[in-house]
Amino acid sequence: MYSRINITSLFVLDQDEALDFYVGRLGLEVADDQDLGFMRWLTVCVSGDRSRQILLERPGPPALDEATAAQARELVTKGATAGTVFLATDDVHAVWATLKDRGVELPEEPTEQPYGTDFGLRDPFGNAIRIAQLTAG
Repeated sequence: MYSRINITSLFVLDQDEALDFYVGRLGLEVADDQDLGFMRWLTVCVSGDRSRQILLERPGPPALDEATAAQARELVTKGATAGTVFLATDDVHAVWATLKDRGVELPEEPTEQPYGTDFGLRDPFGNAIRIAQLTAG
């Protein structure tokens, strides 16, 4: 019925700060950055793969009326609406070292898991990010 997931969304409070974090620190690239008038459409993706994008969305119209958007922003501030992004890499230790060099707060080191080796962190808005080097098979 479906062929793939194209875009997923994370709530962020400041799209410029999100852009700096996801592109400047994590090393993703901008897929789209458009002013639609009623909202800024800002997506990022893994370099060279526009088939899967993350919409860095500020809670507000058109999806939410202003009163609901204010409540959502309050929940984001408290970390109560955090989403999760899972990224895969061929060298989790090199990625961890690169992110550390870029000043990303890394609360854990890469750890062996049944599915591979991974570590986690949070973006400035509380969204969880897991980066894994997956075991073949």
